[in-house]
Amino acid sequence: MSFRERRAAVLKAMGQGVAVCFAAPVFVRNNDVEHEYRQDSDFYYLTGFDEPESVIVLVADGQGGGKFVLFVRPSDPEREVWDGRRAGVEGAIKVHGADEAYPIEMLDKKLAELMRGQPRLYFRLGRHRPHDEIVLRVLEHVRARGRAPHGWPTAIVELDEIVHEMRWRKDGAEQDVMQRAADITADGHLAAMARARPGGREYELEAVLREAYRRHGAERCAYQPIVGAGANATTLHYRANADELRDGDLVLIDSGAEYGYYACDVTRTFPVNGRFTPTQRAAYQVVLDAQLASIAACRPGCTLDEVHQASLEVLVEGMVKLGLLAGDPAKLLADGAYKPYYMHRTSHFLGMDVHDVGTYFAAGKPRPLDPGVVLTVEPGLYISPRDERAPAELRGLG
Repeated sequence: MSFRERRAAVLKAMGQGVAVCFAAPVFVRNNDVEHEYRQDSDFYYLTGFDEPESVIVLVADGQGGGKFVLFVRPSDPEREVWDGRRAGVEGAIKVHGADEAYPIEMLDKKLAELMRGQPRLYFRLGRHRPHDEIVLRVLEHVRARGRAPHGWPTAIVELDEIVHEMRWRKDGAEQDVMQRAADITADGHLAAMARARPGGREYELEAVLREAYRRHGAERCAYQPIVGAGANATTLHYRANADELRDGDLVLIDSGAEYGYYACDVTRTFPVNGRFTPTQRAAYQVVLDAQLASIAACRPGCTLDEVHQASLEVLVEGMVKLGLLAGDPAKLLADGAYKPYYMHRTSHFLGMDVHDVGTYFAAGKPRPLDPGVVLTVEPGLYISPRDERAPAELRGLG
């Protein structure tokens, strides 16, 4: 769907009411240096507009239609010399399809006007306190000056309930963008594998990933790359990426590109010197077989629990063969004996966010997956170097 079609779908689902969605705030890194700006995913999904200090207001008329109002930073030639071109009010209408547009400084006044007479306010409370304060201040202003019943919104509804349900299923165009993100990510991983050598550093492989992603058109990494050599691979969210790549060790890379505001998430493990030892190969094969079993379980109507279970069954049998566990695999699985070596779930939703939106349960039960839902399949084994129960040659593998 186009941005316009997405907004139309939201307006129809709202019935009658007013929805408010803020652009992502700008965060300071240190002193006067800001973090790289990345637009809020919901905001971008509805507009394709990536400027900060902006607000979407959708006003649904109760008949399936309504209007799109966009508040933006006004054009400012002096500031644009420093920070780049702004769309301004004119661009918000001509380029981004707003029915009405106003300078962000007029938000309080105009939002009050747009709220009057609306029965419901669609807004996500609790995401960013300054945004909550603006909306609640305006709502109180409208309520205090109301003259008639139903002169202001008397119910606040999560806008996420509509937008996130739409984002959960990816249409063909979105899937094409995600395929491109995956292709770029694969190129980056292959380049990093080719660069790995004993005596190198983890950050060298991180640099290769970042260069490959940008060279192929990705906007950024979808998340901070994890490059863990040796025992560092057993720390799930390892961040230092600074150790030496040692001969005989494995190195785990967990990294993905973000392309067109859609994320990829790939984890791969390989030998620094290009050659698996027999023990490393056996452990790798267990995880690969688990991944293939879970991929085979993915189909419309399945649940993430079923995908996870497929991996668990293979992993537990593999743990017994590797000497990590002893006993009947079915009982070990039922008892959760695998958890010291596999402590996370196999899958999560993937989309504009790495851990993408979408409900995992419906009516208290695991939710069946629809066509168009995208998920990761990433089983693993993590054997602490301090685990004296594990065979010595497996300790520190991840």
